[in-house]
Amino acid sequence: MDNFKWTRKDLLSLYDLEAEEIEHILDTAEEFKKVSQRNVKKVPALRGKTVVNFFVEPSTRTRMSFELAEQRLSADIININANSSSLKKGETLLDTARNIEALQADLIVMRHSAPGAQSLIAKNIRCGVLNAGDGAHSHPTQALLDLFTIREKKGSLKGLKVSIIGDILHSRVARSDVWGLIKLGAEVTFAGPATLVPKEFENIGVRVCHNLKDALVDADVVNLLRIQHERQKRGFFPSTNEYAKFFGLNEASRKYLKPDALVMHPGPINRDVELDSAIADGPQSVILEQVTNGLAVRMAVLFLVSGCVEK
Repeated sequence: MDNFKWTRKDLLSLYDLEAEEIEHILDTAEEFKKVSQRNVKKVPALRGKTVVNFFVEPSTRTRMSFELAEQRLSADIININANSSSLKKGETLLDTARNIEALQADLIVMRHSAPGAQSLIAKNIRCGVLNAGDGAHSHPTQALLDLFTIREKKGSLKGLKVSIIGDILHSRVARSDVWGLIKLGAEVTFAGPATLVPKEFENIGVRVCHNLKDALVDADVVNLLRIQHERQKRGFFPSTNEYAKFFGLNEASRKYLKPDALVMHPGPINRDVELDSAIADGPQSVILEQVTNGLAVRMAVLFLVSGCVEK
């Protein structure tokens, strides 16, 4: 690992991080990935630390990945389900967090549907706070595992052309990926229907297009996003079939892909909508490698943040 010193007790957003901090996380994750390749997949890095997984919004991959990362770091783990917590009785989110802190927890891994919920908590408690997704705002560890996977496959992000295609408007993945990609020197394109990819996104330094071919032809990496039906209050396109026809990566549109382009997806995949099964399971897909790398990335951020929590 390099000599860079991590100084943050929280990980809330890639927007907050400098390029050097992002690179340090990726370098640290590279070392932790080696742990999962051993016969004994465990290290004592978080022995004696208590981590609370507080998921107020449903999750499968992220929650499992964080919990397994905590286990491999030898942490003590508490899982809180919002439906069985005092939030159902009317307790405020901040009061719940303060009670967790009063029990001498060291870290809170939190997912919430309200943008900024983790930032509110982080400002008011001693515990370290890791954002596992807040509404359509931010999902920093997903972005970090995407960056890690691209760097692992391509060697560097500098100068790469990365196209993110789909429901950008409601995607915390796109809003997180973009900051990491730009800070590490990639060129980013957002593509999808005009209703889901408004031109205003050009203000943050990305290219916006509404034609799938234009997004694919020069791309070194293509990241397909699921349509976020649960975050949409109205229809943004006529039908799922029409979306798949014009913006799905399928047998007809794959001819525009470069032979060495990576195909990514944060999951869960709506197969044969944004991505055909043959491509999702094909040689250019790194989707399952993203999941594997997510474990290493989450081990890295848990380790780094835990070192900055006040005793």
